[in-house]
Amino acid sequence: MTEGRRKRCQALKAAYGSLYSHVSRLLREADPLGLIAMGAPDDEYDPEVSTIVPRLHEAGSAVDVQRIVHEEFVRWFGADIAGPITSYADVAERMWGTWLDCGRRG
Repeated sequence: MTEGRRKRCQALKAAYGSLYSHVSRLLREADPLGLIAMGAPDDEYDPEVSTIVPRLHEAGSAVDVQRIVHEEFVRWFGADIAGPITSYADVAERMWGTWLDCGRRG
């Protein structure tokens, strides 16, 4: 990760607090691209988290979160690597619950 991206992640972690941490954990657990399973570091998806979390305010449902997450993975990795939007349904449901629990309060 470049120094600029690292600083952006740190700023977002400070701004979004537990929401950022929860979304990061959810993506790490879901491991949609199998990178964690291949030995990537635990913060592998943090650049994507940095672009997903600020967009969650756009969401009105888990389906919206699914679209946002998929769009960001396509942006970061390309459509072929990101795969189909359906692959993001489960993690989107969990993120939606996290957003309802701690994101909207902030």
